[in-house]
Amino acid sequence: FIEYMKGDFDGVIEIKVTEFDFQDIGQLAGYTAMVDDLLNTKHDNPSIGLLICKERNNVLAHYALSRINSPIGITEFELSNKQLPEELKDSLPTIEEIEKCIKS
Repeated sequence: FIEYMKGDFDGVIEIKVTEFDFQDIGQLAGYTAMVDDLLNTKHDNPSIGLLICKERNNVLAHYALSRINSPIGITEFELSNKQLPEELKDSLPTIEEIEKCIKS
């Protein structure tokens, strides 16, 4: 899933449901370069890239970003009902129910 944001800071957010891999940085760097070249004006700052993935290996992330000149960040997400307010927990499907629908 990829989303482009336009505002004070232009950015490309990419969400991966897999673990971080080296190739993810190249792909995101390509997307931010395209946004800078095709959508931004000469008055805009360079786009920021944010990669959100299921799991991030800090050593791989360090080396993957060590030669990248574009502003890119990597973070991970956790799917959890613990972060939801109690009144919403019963109205939303569980992670297991969502996974079951995706697999079928």
